[in-house]
Amino acid sequence: MVTRLGYWFLIRFILFIDIIAVILQALKNAFPSLRKEKKAVRAVLFKQIYFTGLQASGIVITIAVLLGIVIITQVISLVGHNGSLTGKILVWVVLRELAPLLTAIIIIARSGTAIAAELGSMKLNHEIDSLEMMGISPERYLIFPRIAGVTVSVVVLTLYSVFFAFLASFTAASLGWHIPFQQFSQGVISAIGIQEIIILLSKSILFGLFISATCCSYGLRVSSSVTEIPQSATKAVISSLFAVFLLDGIITYLASFSLA
Repeated sequence: MVTRLGYWFLIRFILFIDIIAVILQALKNAFPSLRKEKKAVRAVLFKQIYFTGLQASGIVITIAVLLGIVIITQVISLVGHNGSLTGKILVWVVLRELAPLLTAIIIIARSGTAIAAELGSMKLNHEIDSLEMMGISPERYLIFPRIAGVTVSVVVLTLYSVFFAFLASFTAASLGWHIPFQQFSQGVISAIGIQEIIILLSKSILFGLFISATCCSYGLRVSSSVTEIPQSATKAVISSLFAVFLLDGIITYLASFSLA
């Protein structure tokens, strides 16, 4: 049992180092990628943002609206018609926790599998080798645009999720329980500070970086068989979820010290 547990931690540690290396390499190639192969890299970057961000905005907004209605219903049933306290609870629950977390899960399910499967297919068909033979860096042409595109999309979609969750909550509170907008907005504004914004941005940026890097890493591990593609995609999803929940817990734990 101890041996298996140690082996599990060793595998996760090696994966973590590999993901960090992929992220650092992407950051290192950011400026050269946009400067030397700017047209090709920008085309891949915009396509990734379109697929990950724009095409996923509908489902993210829909879930955010439903989330806002459900949360406001539960909050009002607990605290009554106290608009100020209701707004504060929404900030704590939606802005700091659920919005970035649910957005990351949607991106993992929708785009993470696609990235891992696409890169795995390219690796298996020797397309990456062909790029290297033509003098094109796969890190700059394939990895950097995907990491940058997913990270930008996660940040923007998280902001969309927060906005529409708040909008749905206010609409439901106003129509269903006749809570004044001024009272509701004062509670929200009083609870939003620099720390909340930093937590929101930190989670969304780190989630985007680790999701994209994890999926790219697993996609590039495909080597010899077509059956490895769905296996790598599945492992990428599981590892991305693990990374997201781990990062969420660490950031929330660290933020609790500054609140104390």
